[in-house]
Amino acid sequence: MHILLIHQAFTALDEPGGTRHHELARYLVTRGHRLTVIASPVSYLTGEARSGHIPWVERQEDEPRIAILRTYTYPALHRSFVHRVFSFFSFMFSSFLIGFGVRDVDLVWGTSPPIFQGATAWALARLKGVPFLFEVRDLWPAFAVAVGVLRNKVLIRASEWLERFLYRRANLVVVNSPGFVDHVQARGAWQVTLVPNGSDTAMFDPRLDGDSFRAAHDLQGRFLVMYAGAHGMSNDLAVVLEAAALIDDQPDIAIVLLGAGKEKPALIAMAQAMGLSNLHFLPPVPKGEMPRALAAADACIAILKPIEMYKTVYPNKVFDYMAAGRPVILAIDGVIRQVVEVAGSGVYVPPGDAQALANAIRELAANPAMRQSMGLAGRRCVEEAFSRELLAEKMAEIIEEMRDRG
Repeated sequence: MHILLIHQAFTALDEPGGTRHHELARYLVTRGHRLTVIASPVSYLTGEARSGHIPWVERQEDEPRIAILRTYTYPALHRSFVHRVFSFFSFMFSSFLIGFGVRDVDLVWGTSPPIFQGATAWALARLKGVPFLFEVRDLWPAFAVAVGVLRNKVLIRASEWLERFLYRRANLVVVNSPGFVDHVQARGAWQVTLVPNGSDTAMFDPRLDGDSFRAAHDLQGRFLVMYAGAHGMSNDLAVVLEAAALIDDQPDIAIVLLGAGKEKPALIAMAQAMGLSNLHFLPPVPKGEMPRALAAADACIAILKPIEMYKTVYPNKVFDYMAAGRPVILAIDGVIRQVVEVAGSGVYVPPGDAQALANAIRELAANPAMRQSMGLAGRRCVEEAFSRELLAEKMAEIIEEMRDRG
């Protein structure tokens, strides 16, 4: 079976960022399928071109039966929201032209965000006469409206119309969080399946030694709290800086912000103005190096702005933290809080509350037995319910059933 995946933010394992789809692709290959992925050459995390230039199309075939076509995308992804929209539209059109030339396709798999590439996937599926699978990883435009980056009423109405259009015309809508099900059904999705975010338990090992990572960044001998991921508007990392200021009296505690994003320069300037000596900004690392980075941490932070819509999300990083056997300091309410609390794998703090975050860091720093218990509990939870292998098998079965139905 030949699957065509349209995914602007597709990230390979040798790149920083979420690699869910590369991991799923590898599993699908083991079941005899092949994939063509049309993706952007511009990293959604760093905003930089993968190879230093923007090609019309660049073909990668580093692995058997997986072809990645990096197609032209307007490069100013992080300059402003308007420029970001131009980037989305440029990929929508270029991916359609390249996808039209991909032959012998049995299924087209579209994913959102950005939602505009869903239109490309739908159009290609119609033209090729094959099923259209639409995967919803983010409730766009609802999240963009809630966080305040999308304000233009015309664009909001157009985006909401496109959202309903795609939900209604997909042969199947797949969501990665149970919190999304009601939203997509209310907007016309007639068949919805949950394949949640998770983590590759073979990649992460709680016993892994992180000393080399600590030594490389002069972090030996300190209680290390790590945030790993995007530094964007939604991530509310200014609260982490405020928490760092509140625990500045404990020099044995270090907070590391590992990653990149549009807000990182402003956060660095803010930390310098605050005189924070316990806060360390590190560049993003490829996913293949993330296990050793998380092994260096004693606890890990997951945080989003205190917005009602964010109660619906299952952030990938939480499952990676748990797979690595690290306790989670969770500043996100909602469905992911239920996972962490039922598993006993971390400490919940109210989003936006720097004092509560600082208190949680102090508590875990003082209780190594608690950290160990939470870390092991998180690992068990991922192994039993959120391992990438289990979830990839479910996705493969869904795709094969769609093929069989025709």
